Amino acid sequence: MRQRIAVAGAGPAGLTFARVLHRHGHPVTVLERDPAPDARPLGGTLDLHVRMGQRALDKAGLLPEFEALARPEGEAMRILDVHGSVLRDWQPRPGDPAHPEIDRGQLRDLLLGPLDVQWGRGVTEVVPGGADGALVRFADGRQETFDLVVGADGSWSRVRPALSPATPYYTGVTYVETSLDDIDHRHPDLARLVGDGSMAAYGANRALVAQRNSGGHVKVYAQFRAPLDWHENPPPHLGPATAVDLDDAEAVRSAMLALFDGWAEPLLDLLRHGTAFFHRPLHVLPAPHTWPHVPGVTLLGDAAHLMPPLGVGANLAMLEGAELAEAVAAAAPGALDEAVRAFEEQMQARAGKWAEMTMAGLDRLVSPDPADALALFDELQPS
Repeated sequence: MRQRIAVAGAGPAGLTFARVLHRHGHPVTVLERDPAPDARPLGGTLDLHVRMGQRALDKAGLLPEFEALARPEGEAMRILDVHGSVLRDWQPRPGDPAHPEIDRGQLRDLLLGPLDVQWGRGVTEVVPGGADGALVRFADGRQETFDLVVGADGSWSRVRPALSPATPYYTGVTYVETSLDDIDHRHPDLARLVGDGSMAAYGANRALVAQRNSGGHVKVYAQFRAPLDWHENPPPHLGPATAVDLDDAEAVRSAMLALFDGWAEPLLDLLRHGTAFFHRPLHVLPAPHTWPHVPGVTLLGDAAHLMPPLGVGANLAMLEGAELAEAVAAAAPGALDEAVRAFEEQMQARAGKWAEMTMAGLDRLVSPDPADALALFDELQPS
């Protein structure tokens, strides 16, 4: 008999897992709490690495479709100082490692393909160890059992407590995100400032990062070190003199302009012309995050190893999804649990190293000394 498999979460990890299983002819139930694919913004662009995200798409048979959508020019990276002077301007060259960009929405549509996702089915709890398999409880009061439940439901996973008591903790770094639309026509000077890929300017314990998406859309991230409640009790060094209502776009804009006061006017224009503002404090899981194997339940991606968003997390999540799917599809009758256990051992060791590296990277990127950020990029970029 086919094993009953469910994955909670229709993000990169869960959909890659389901799509590779689908390619192997194995049915899988995809459970997603969002009521529809377009229920909320999916965030910015992703650079998919050859040995991670692209390898996962190859396992799913989707690499040609990805290459048709991807933006190799998006690998360009420009570093400025707070006065607007260009310190580094990297452009992709033939022979460099290929990390082309793709919008998250485009990637999700690509992975969805023929999959039958059960939208609006939020998982509230997973209870392993039952005679009929792991029991999944849903927000609507229903419940269902599966032989394997894969938690790919993100930072605040509802599946994770079945395996681990770990919860995400605040890194001390907050992002405030805004965006500009049709930048090439509406703000041509800013379009030139950002270039074809990403632009970043680093100051003491703060940074402004702008990242091109497709269609002239640019995401802008104000990054800074602050207490988690900075908007309620602003420390003097942050700039805002009074509490900031995060639901008031103009109040948040004013607070960000105060925070970056004295920076070059073109950099501040990225904030002046931004539309809605979203508060995104960065949380991570302990690194390495491990758990004793529990039959019938496992984790992928942010649910397993939430780390700073430095270009690794989604890539690693997709690769894990593809690897777990192949292990499940290849498992002999009665050997599913053994296959999952072997996958977890490999995944935890690899993810632990990346989580430690990305946390160290965040410490250098949002640092008291902006030279730390520039030195990090010099180490990572091809010479």
